[in-house]
Amino acid sequence: MAFSRSTRRRTFQLWFERLMVAIATANLLLVAFDLSYIRFRDLYYKTLPGPTTWYGKTFKGIEEHRVTTDYLAEVDALKATLEAEGLDSRTAKQQLANLRSSSSNLIDENPFAVANKSGTLERIKKEMRDRTAQDSSSKEAFRTFWSPDYLQQGWAQELDFFDTQIRPRIETNYWRGIGFNGLPTDRFWIIDLPFILLFATEFLARTYFLSRRHPNTTWFDAMLWRIYDLPLFLPFWRWLRVVPVVIRSNQAQLSHLDPIQGRINRILISQFAVELTEVVFLRMIDQAQNLIKAGQLSRWVFELTSGPENYIDLNNVDEVQTITKRLTDIVVNKILPEIKPEIDAVLSHSVTGAVSQAPAYKGLSLLPGFTNISEQLTQQISAEVSKNLYSTLKQALADDKGSELMGKLLGSFGQHFRDELQQGNTLQELQVLVNDFLEEVKVNYVERLAEDDLDTRRANTYRLYSTTQKARPTPAKLVGR
Repeated sequence: MAFSRSTRRRTFQLWFERLMVAIATANLLLVAFDLSYIRFRDLYYKTLPGPTTWYGKTFKGIEEHRVTTDYLAEVDALKATLEAEGLDSRTAKQQLANLRSSSSNLIDENPFAVANKSGTLERIKKEMRDRTAQDSSSKEAFRTFWSPDYLQQGWAQELDFFDTQIRPRIETNYWRGIGFNGLPTDRFWIIDLPFILLFATEFLARTYFLSRRHPNTTWFDAMLWRIYDLPLFLPFWRWLRVVPVVIRSNQAQLSHLDPIQGRINRILISQFAVELTEVVFLRMIDQAQNLIKAGQLSRWVFELTSGPENYIDLNNVDEVQTITKRLTDIVVNKILPEIKPEIDAVLSHSVTGAVSQAPAYKGLSLLPGFTNISEQLTQQISAEVSKNLYSTLKQALADDKGSELMGKLLGSFGQHFRDELQQGNTLQELQVLVNDFLEEVKVNYVERLAEDDLDTRRANTYRLYSTTQKARPTPAKLVGR
């Protein structure tokens, strides 16, 4: 029963996610149409003139431009006169004279500039020049076109040319109102407001339940988890809504973006890993050189030898002595018993070599059986030496007195070592040598980076990342998170 309830809950969450993805996708398509309306209005108008005109008038404050509308009305009146009375009528001649004057005003005033469509006017002028063979002047081309002599050769054919080539371009011109904010009228918020309220409510509810589901998570932390949903209810930068739509479609199992995400991650890593490694490495060397030049090496040695007055102790523990004691205990009690056969072999070899150099050994070696006896004796001596050495070290560390003596030995060694470093110019020479060595490492490293094939290094990084990602277990996806 519990399994069935859990299955139903996951199914409900999945279908809820898909429903929200469908709504977000519809909103994104409306946003894309609104953002592209002005730029592609001519295309939309050619395909769907009615809805395009309605949308522009209702939500964009777009109206017909009075100058171009009146111009087309004059052409329609001329066409009706020609069909009813003919070209030689006095009314037709008067209308042609008015069109010649209106054409000149159309070119001079350029009503297309208000809608940023001056290019459309240029195309109209070019069409007229090509039609009337008037290459020098657009005004002259219009005057020729609207003259009785030119239309005498076939006014129906010429008006048909105007209706198919010129009229559609003139009809695309418009006038757009200006709002109180000084910007062109834009009422898309009327369409977008229900979506904004829906997604804002869903965001608050979803993040609230996420914070309740995870006890150690605050409501603000849950909001950060779903930060990619923020563009869905922002009234600006609406084009960013493509991000939550894509992410939500992947969560709703409507798309599979994990391979794309992996590729993007590998591209970013291969792009920045090498450069970042170089910067960090060189930065570390620069910092080490700066410390050496500032005298930090000599100051460190001086502070160790100057006693507790100038040295800041944070926990009242001698870390060096404690670490040394711990390491010594590990070496004596753990490591030496394991490597005793190897120590015996080394001692045996050393003793054998020392004995064989003695003058009496060469004479005795001639005696029968002496070689076997000498080998057995050497092995016994080596085993006894290693045994006594191990026992001595173990006994020395077994009691407090031995530990104290061992600590004094190590402390005396360190003190004398530091004292010798401060004699003469030894420390200064070491600082110069270390600084020069770091400079050589830096220069040689940079040169090698410059000489290496960058693509090869990026390919190696890509290969290593792919291997680690394949070996890493894939976490279970949480639907509705």
